[in-house]
Amino acid sequence: MQESFIDTLLTWLPETLRGGLTETLIALALVVAAALLVHAIGRYVLLRFIHGLVKRSRIRWDDVIAEQKAVDRAWVIVPLLIVQVGLVLVPGVSPDVLGFLQRFVEACMILVVARVVTAILGTLHEIYLRMPRAATRPIKSYVQLATVFVYVVAGIFIVARLANESPWFFVSGLGAMMAVVTLVFRDTLLSLVAGVQLTNNDLIRVGDWIEVPQFGADGSVIDIALNTVRVQNWDKTFTVIPTHKFLENSFKNWRGMQESGGRRIKRAIYVNMASIRFLTEEEIDRFAKFALLADYIQEKKRELEIFNAAYRRDPEMQVNARRLTNVGTFRAYIVNYLRSHPGIHQDLTFLVRQLQPTPEGLPIEIYVFTNDTRWAVYEGIQADIFDHILAIAPEFGIRIYQRPAGHDVETLLSEALN
Repeated sequence: MQESFIDTLLTWLPETLRGGLTETLIALALVVAAALLVHAIGRYVLLRFIHGLVKRSRIRWDDVIAEQKAVDRAWVIVPLLIVQVGLVLVPGVSPDVLGFLQRFVEACMILVVARVVTAILGTLHEIYLRMPRAATRPIKSYVQLATVFVYVVAGIFIVARLANESPWFFVSGLGAMMAVVTLVFRDTLLSLVAGVQLTNNDLIRVGDWIEVPQFGADGSVIDIALNTVRVQNWDKTFTVIPTHKFLENSFKNWRGMQESGGRRIKRAIYVNMASIRFLTEEEIDRFAKFALLADYIQEKKRELEIFNAAYRRDPEMQVNARRLTNVGTFRAYIVNYLRSHPGIHQDLTFLVRQLQPTPEGLPIEIYVFTNDTRWAVYEGIQADIFDHILAIAPEFGIRIYQRPAGHDVETLLSEALN
């Protein structure tokens, strides 16, 4: 029936166009036109109808299939089948040419099948991304590797079909090409191994804040692919790092800080050691009225009285007695202030300590954690704490070290001249 239909169409040709190459080309054009017509009907009618049903559906996974265009790619096989069947009906085609054209169409079908398979892989990946586990176990690198594998296999079958040879004929020759393939795809293979290790060991996740000083990266991971890891820095720039570089260079992942619920403050102020001294009785009485120091002063006075009563030999010599110092009382005030601060995490490491004296003075280091890991909030809490400490230091007779500036030199010269 189909053959008579083709013959019927060809009977409409003028006598001058019948027979020979002209008739063959016209018949071939009719076959191609029929395939294009079917493709257009399917694309603009059938597929649009299917997409409309998908949009109205309440199921989510069919939307993903539509987005990845798996059905659209699969439809291309229909016009290719029409071409393959129609080639047999084209008159005047030699067996060799017909065989090559059919093999070419079959090669196109293999490519279409490969594209459909990769679309299905993309669909499965998109569905996986909507699962809670995807946040901790990204599989994009595996999907990309599977995509490469599909196209490599498809390429072997396409070449084999065009050459009219068995695919195993080309596969057997791949062994000699492995050295070249390894050299050309060295970074890809290294990145594959690195991606597997990063994923299995849970070293990096999408959304992690990482620092990689070697590449100037300091920001959030937004994509983990087969060959690259993409980082959006805090200044809104992007840094793209080869995946295998994460196994060759050290990097810092701040995820642990974010999961702990606390962010560390580790900063020191430098006390001018010339301002360190013992407290007078008047100062002790005054500090006893500080809400944050009342209990400390009372307990410390009792402790010192007991010690001095037991070990002080000469009551007239103050050097033989233990006494309160302004820097010790200042440190106790900082501890109590931080204990009462609403922005400090009280269950994590909490230290206010003296470090080894330096030419800049005596460092008093604050080592605590905020209870909010958000950057802006963290910086606000830290600034609030040191604003208060720097402002309250003169109440204890403490001078914070600062290198002399030009204004300080001018003041000293002016005082010396006057």
